[in-house]
Amino acid sequence: MARSTSTAGIHFIGRLLTTTLISLGVVIYTKWAFQHFHPAGFRIYVLALLPAVPTVASLVVVGLYISEEKDEFERSIIIRSVLWGLGAALAVGSTWGMLEQFAQAPHLSSFLSYLFFWIVWAISGTIIRLRYR
Repeated sequence: MARSTSTAGIHFIGRLLTTTLISLGVVIYTKWAFQHFHPAGFRIYVLALLPAVPTVASLVVVGLYISEEKDEFERSIIIRSVLWGLGAALAVGSTWGMLEQFAQAPHLSSFLSYLFFWIVWAISGTIIRLRYR
């Protein structure tokens, strides 16, 4: 999504790739650890929260990019993409939550809202860029 060749854009891509790979590794490890160690007590919470660290870090990476990017046009595209992603994730998550609560819709992991955010972020960024061609 970030097509900037600025230093901030290059750092953003590297940081996001790093947090994504770490997140994938931590999720795989956490799933494996639950299956093999069967943690109990406080360890359940520590292990369950472990994947949240790189997830939150990826959102911090977006904030760092916005603060480091000097090109106002690039920054505005990222900000609008983030707003579209957040808005869509909140709208879909809230709507589905109401369906679960009142219409017995099947439960979906709230982690899917995070994935949905990134999908909408990428799509909206592409559409916004196409508008300016």
